[in-house]
Amino acid sequence: MTKPIPVVYAPVTETYNFRRINILVSGSQSQPEIPASPSRLLMDVLLLLVLLACTGRSPSLAAPFTYQLARLSSQRSSCKPIPSSMSLCHGVGYSEMRLPNLLGHDSMKEALQQAASWVPLLTKQCHGDTKKFLCSLFAPVCISDLEDPVYPCRSLCEAVRDSCTPVMAAFGFPWPEMFNCSRFPRGNELCVPPAGPDDRLQLAKEDAVCAACFSRGHNEKEFLENFCSQDFALKMSVKALSSADGDLKVTPELKSRTLYKQESWSEEELKKPVLWLTHGESCACEELRGQGTVVLAMGHKAAGRLVITWVRRWQRGERELKKFTRAVRKIQC
Repeated sequence: MTKPIPVVYAPVTETYNFRRINILVSGSQSQPEIPASPSRLLMDVLLLLVLLACTGRSPSLAAPFTYQLARLSSQRSSCKPIPSSMSLCHGVGYSEMRLPNLLGHDSMKEALQQAASWVPLLTKQCHGDTKKFLCSLFAPVCISDLEDPVYPCRSLCEAVRDSCTPVMAAFGFPWPEMFNCSRFPRGNELCVPPAGPDDRLQLAKEDAVCAACFSRGHNEKEFLENFCSQDFALKMSVKALSSADGDLKVTPELKSRTLYKQESWSEEELKKPVLWLTHGESCACEELRGQGTVVLAMGHKAAGRLVITWVRRWQRGERELKKFTRAVRKIQC
């Protein structure tokens, strides 16, 4: 095994703690535990003053006290068994985690509380490596012979970020600064890489329902409640389905289409719209199956694509559809 290259730490401008409200929501900043030993405390304070002196010319770099303290705490980290109550990291592939973790959580109680806030994102199946990325920060692998922590590779962060940002945005949450991918090593240092083709668990379509297609039985209510947070919303008939690089390409019939909202659509998208269901080839979406199927759909524009984040089959009559359309037209965003 080659000698690992030490991870280079980059300061961040913010530290977030997450608490569970609906899907994801940022909460208040927490302070790490201060060591009880007076001599140890004095050394930490002196080192912190040196760090601040080095960054004193830039208020944005001097601000994150919790991050600097978390970095100090990482020098005194220890290996702990991943508790069975940390559902975020069930089956992650290793049994011991580093504590404090890479987000500055000094106690297992705090790590468990904050990790629980991200479990709902796993159910959205926005990327196959979501669990690997989140656990590399909340429950980083602990290697007894390695002094430095192992961060996620930047490529792993970017892959998860690009796939999950549209899903998070659908619920009104941005990609958080504490997951800023520029903080992580490029791959020429020891880090956690994305899964290769041989590592991925291929879920059978009948076992995995696409997140955008998962119905809770209150379709019209969900549409109305989420309408304002979406970039586009429409009623359409499915003309054709095809696949491209694992995504599902959805072509609607123009004649039966009703646009309720179409922010930032180009003229080409208005004339020949193409919608995309991310990773639609690796999950099931009965809502879209069958040519001529009438559906309600919403989504976001991301990376030049119209990405579906919510779709449901319309199973009522034309009279009810007209009534529903009037209700949508009355919404003031």
